[in-house]
Amino acid sequence: MKTFQAVLLAIFGFFIVMGVAAIATFGKFGGSGGDAVPAAGTIWGTLDTALVGDILTLYNQDTDNSLSAVTYKEFSPDTFDTELIEALAAQRGPDAIILPHEYIMRYEDKIYTVPFTSMTERTFRDTFAEGSEIYLTDEGVLALPILVDPLVMYWNRSLFNAASLALPPKAWDELVDLSTKLTKTDPSFSVLQSTIALGGYENVTNAKEILATLVMQAGNPITTRIPTQGVESILSDRLGFAEAPADSAIRFYTEFANPVKLVYSWNRALPASLDMFLRGDLALYLGFASELLDIQEKNPNLNFDVARVPQVSDGPTKSTFGKFYGIALMKQSDNVGGAFQAAFALSGAQAGQLWSDKFLLSPVRRDLLAQKPTDAFKSIFYTEALIAHGFLDPSPTETDGILGTMISDIASGRRGVSQAVGEADTRLQNLID
Repeated sequence: MKTFQAVLLAIFGFFIVMGVAAIATFGKFGGSGGDAVPAAGTIWGTLDTALVGDILTLYNQDTDNSLSAVTYKEFSPDTFDTELIEALAAQRGPDAIILPHEYIMRYEDKIYTVPFTSMTERTFRDTFAEGSEIYLTDEGVLALPILVDPLVMYWNRSLFNAASLALPPKAWDELVDLSTKLTKTDPSFSVLQSTIALGGYENVTNAKEILATLVMQAGNPITTRIPTQGVESILSDRLGFAEAPADSAIRFYTEFANPVKLVYSWNRALPASLDMFLRGDLALYLGFASELLDIQEKNPNLNFDVARVPQVSDGPTKSTFGKFYGIALMKQSDNVGGAFQAAFALSGAQAGQLWSDKFLLSPVRRDLLAQKPTDAFKSIFYTEALIAHGFLDPSPTETDGILGTMISDIASGRRGVSQAVGEADTRLQNLID
């Protein structure tokens, strides 16, 4: 009996200790955006420091300096990863980082997961656009979303006018007819004027994201997070369809580089698709919303507009690729509570509008996306943000190489579409493992 009592007391003692630890951990967040702990901390990221500084300044002016103890440090995208890893190893890392969704898998073990006791899953889903759910795990929230940069379609109005075409395509199958009117080749099949840059890889700007868009529209999310098992690649899975969705999407993509197809409009001898669009020889360019100012500055005389990315006619999923940015708390921080309060404030409606205005991108909050802007370009950006999605990428650079090899193998005839997609799926899973 004494032994039993001792064991029982030990068990009760364990749970009491765990309960106190949980209160200490979760309590410091101040609940769902509570103010138990003042907002504070150092945030690192690759976004422009002047614009982030403006956001902090404007927010503080309107809220009585509630973020006055928050600082931001900008790093080059080329060196951010190295500098952050080195800082964490030396125990001098930041309290939080602005985390692009492509690097979730890279930093997940270094991020403090915000438990659903501090922000419920229901609250997250009701607050942010669907694509933001890439930051959710079974245990909680990896980052609080602040921005989304959706893939959109830029179209050359002058080329369309010259071909007596009034509107850009809304569906991919419209490109068959458009290619016969917009693509111009010489007798040797050299492309002089192109309808759209699809089919290649090295000289197709944003090729990886375009491929991801087509595959997701076909009904395949590329990777998936399986409870208790982690992330898995499902690129070559059929998912209940007669043909693997990725196979049909990749086959469609590669046809644009095949000279015997009606949609032929691209080859590897052409310049980068962005450069060709800037010089006025590409009718349709698939680029990010963030590229707008760059296009305007590099060719102020280019007569272009922005439209939604074409969709699959009667397709299962309306989607475009989107780059998501969220504020993630670092496990190493000694002020997780203050960093959470800063992240919560910076992902709120007031700050959300500032992020959108300063970076000229789409907000990621549903309440802000419901307020359609009058600006012609931003109205498209807002609409696309609602259907924007990314995928869990184990290594952006290496997956870029995997997809590039897949397209190259198909174009050269080394592998058929199904075989090339299957090989890419295997390599992607190996990379995840």
